[in-house]
Amino acid sequence: MAASPPRSPARPARPRRRPQPTRQAPRPPVRPARPRRPRWAMRAVTTLSVVVLASAGIGHSVMASLDADIARVDPFKDMKNRPRAGHGMNVLLVGTDGRDKITERERRKYRLGGSPCHCTDTIMIVHISADRERATVVSLPRDSYAEVPAHVDETTGQQHAAHPIKLNAAYAEGGPQLTVRTVENMTHLKIDHYLEVDFITFMRTVDVLGGVRVCNAQPLKDSYTGLNLSAGTHTLDGGRALQYVRSRHVDGASDLGRMKRQQRFLASLIERAASSGVLLNPIRFRDVTRAVLGSVRADTGFGTDELLDLGRAMRNFSPSSSEFTTVPIGQLAYPVKGIGSTLKWDQAKSDQLFQSLRDDRQLTGQAAPKRPAGPAPVGVEVAPERIRVQVENGTGTAGLARRMDAALTATGFAANHRPVTAARHDLRRTVISFDPRWDRSARSLAAALPGSELRAVPGQGPTMRVTVGTDFKGAVRKVRFDDPAPQGAASVMRGNDSVC
Repeated sequence: MAASPPRSPARPARPRRRPQPTRQAPRPPVRPARPRRPRWAMRAVTTLSVVVLASAGIGHSVMASLDADIARVDPFKDMKNRPRAGHGMNVLLVGTDGRDKITERERRKYRLGGSPCHCTDTIMIVHISADRERATVVSLPRDSYAEVPAHVDETTGQQHAAHPIKLNAAYAEGGPQLTVRTVENMTHLKIDHYLEVDFITFMRTVDVLGGVRVCNAQPLKDSYTGLNLSAGTHTLDGGRALQYVRSRHVDGASDLGRMKRQQRFLASLIERAASSGVLLNPIRFRDVTRAVLGSVRADTGFGTDELLDLGRAMRNFSPSSSEFTTVPIGQLAYPVKGIGSTLKWDQAKSDQLFQSLRDDRQLTGQAAPKRPAGPAPVGVEVAPERIRVQVENGTGTAGLARRMDAALTATGFAANHRPVTAARHDLRRTVISFDPRWDRSARSLAAALPGSELRAVPGQGPTMRVTVGTDFKGAVRKVRFDDPAPQGAASVMRGNDSVC
């Protein structure tokens, strides 16, 4: 702990003066304390936010004490013929199972039954630009087809030849080192640092921040993890956040859909960390971070000096400076004998993506735009231009259906520009009538019309029928189609586009 500064020398006593009958000066008005702007915060799911300590003015001794709490691993030991270093810094962030550290009560509550798989549940490459002003997060699907290089089993000493595998199983075969080697072989990208977190770390981090807010246009329910969220905005604690990022059975997109939700959650986590009071109190942040870092593992080179340098450089980092993508997929169900169904990368598009990281280029090729005023566009399951809409006026207000038709068209929906008058004229709440076979389109349309009622009409066909009620005030919420299975060019999402 730093020594207290010396006290100022005492001033010589002044001669006493006879008190004069003066008027007591009024006390100056108390100015309200100005809110202190939060410093830079980046926690790639959990660990990276420790660099905020440097931005908040924490000294080297405090950082060193935190550094001592991190368990160390050497994933680069004896590695040869590695890729040439590019510009910027690449961190391999690995989320492991770790359910053996969860209490029995938590395992039942959050559906964490079964034995730990000793494998990676999440794999991401976090690229920090050389000027420390941008971050790019690339998700690598756990079921990606991979070929692990020849290696020696650390436990048995047995020599293994190179062979095909699912990417997440590389950790089970050879731990962090084989995982790093496999990722470098697949991406031809040099990994500079390795960070490993588990379920406990993740839940503690979310709880320390007071929960993280997510928003979803349609209900999310997964019987495997116990996730059950209604459509709308929710603040998740650590346990429910774990359910959210682990769920793979809420739609047909499986692991690719789950990675999209992980990316959106990470963007919201960055936003929450940047605005959290935890980051403004150095001592409090030190204490809570020490608790969180108890189950984190990092490479031996990711130490105090690196944290300080990175923190100082990235004070102005914000969600708008981050971008998220998933490695492009060429074949969704690539069968491999003895392994099963895997995801085969689109090699040409993947090479282009990782070349951009080596060259330290922004994936979108342009400066991050400022987030527009008002609520962010909400993600939907079906692209609005694919949703045909017929609008009817269910009120006595002339021209209301025409206004709805124009507003839906401006938002991207395929309205037919032929509004009609409904049979009833006293409707208060807007109704969306839809054929149950096109329920995903109906939910996507309902996201643009908050508060509307969904009414199933079997046999209606693919066109949505919107009967306008008096609750329509002329505005339609903007929506954004999130393709859960990007193929071809990488689909890139900015952090500020994903925050509620």
